[in-house]
Amino acid sequence: MPQLVFQMSLATDSPVHSSSSGDFAAFLDAELDSISSDSSPNEEEVNDEFNSDSSDSSPNEEAENDSEIESQRIKRCRVETVENIEDPKGSTSHGSLEQNLEVSSSKDACTHPGSFGDMCILCGQMLNEETGGVTFGYIHKGLRLGNDEIVRLRRTDMKNLLRQKKLYLVLDLDHTLLNSTRLMHITLEEEYLYSQIDSLQDVSKGSLFKLDFLQMMTRLRPFVRMFLKEASQMFEMYIYTMGDRAYAMEMAKLLDPRREYFDARVISRDDGTQRHQKGLDIVLGQENAVLILDDTETAWTKHKGNLILMERYHFFASSCHQFGFNCKSLSELKSDESDRDGALASVLKVLRKIHHMFFDELVDNLDDRDVRQVLKIVRKDVLKGCKIVFTRVFPTQFQADNHHLWKMAEQLGATCSRDLDTSVTHVVSQDAGTEKSRWALKNKKFLVHPRWIEAANYLWQRQPEENFPVNQPKNH
Repeated sequence: MPQLVFQMSLATDSPVHSSSSGDFAAFLDAELDSISSDSSPNEEEVNDEFNSDSSDSSPNEEAENDSEIESQRIKRCRVETVENIEDPKGSTSHGSLEQNLEVSSSKDACTHPGSFGDMCILCGQMLNEETGGVTFGYIHKGLRLGNDEIVRLRRTDMKNLLRQKKLYLVLDLDHTLLNSTRLMHITLEEEYLYSQIDSLQDVSKGSLFKLDFLQMMTRLRPFVRMFLKEASQMFEMYIYTMGDRAYAMEMAKLLDPRREYFDARVISRDDGTQRHQKGLDIVLGQENAVLILDDTETAWTKHKGNLILMERYHFFASSCHQFGFNCKSLSELKSDESDRDGALASVLKVLRKIHHMFFDELVDNLDDRDVRQVLKIVRKDVLKGCKIVFTRVFPTQFQADNHHLWKMAEQLGATCSRDLDTSVTHVVSQDAGTEKSRWALKNKKFLVHPRWIEAANYLWQRQPEENFPVNQPKNH
């Protein structure tokens, strides 16, 4: 029996200029709305059928209506095959090749590239079993795309973005772009914040917000608005948080009230395919063109090569306590990060450098370039020329080259050694009384605390050694 066919180009190139999720969602909505516009007035009665899974209907109660709807569907069933031609400016347009096929002849040929609920988005056939692929509920409720279709969409969007000299940037929320706390966790020393709350009527001018319906207070990280504005010129950006969808959408409104930067590209834990993990499988961007900003390395176990690890933003006291810090928070100190020299300002410089190198310095074919390799090159410049020896940093029987500080130093371009010689530039220690520490002082080498390496890692530049002194032994 003939089935409903959406006149959509999901199985061909999208008629919009980009197949990115924002445009994609708008395109889907437009296509769904347009289906009933060419039908008879009676057909308007069924325009809500796409908002629910038709398999939920009772066969006994709906049989008569289904028969009527089916007859209306047959009147407008056709499959449109469109060959898209890319113009020199990078947009895609309909070519002249257009074939109208009878549904009966296309039914067997359809590869079912995706579905809404149980219905194929291309041929309209009801799919009775799992077809594989990934659910993209943040783009459009009920949308599931097959693996081949995901590959095609990524390839198409990649071509369009590269023409615009853009890459992809996936941004974590909490401790990266902002910090939130529940109102019940506000300490006595933080009570003054209630008098500094910014209006929700025009959030673009504020940085501290009280969200009564969530019972939360949120502080935007200094420089975040300028960061998003500048980064949007180089990247198509996604939000990806382990918070739930309601929280993610409210934070997106605070960060992007005019929907200039993220549009529908807001991913929450409800969209993930693996519990307690984040993955690029639900991002419509090719992995070799994606950078990630996140404060939690363990959330991206499959994509460490794409990750730029951010220093955590602990504005509220509850945030410090959550991570075991027994110290006053920025809010309790009535202080905050610097706009000019803070974490977001520092990482923006790194993003500019990576973007410039990717598009303007590499000589190989643009389609073959990999931003992960560029990230490695930029990272290795940070401590280039430094030779480091560690003392009193690792446990006695610990394999030194397996320690995260050793690996971090090497990723930053330093050479690490177990032995002292004249080529050593830095001794990293927590105790100035060790033999190697005394050697460093005697031979006018840098003696620094392990935090010197961590600071270089977060700030992406070698830090002044004098800012990271090593404590003298207590018996001295």
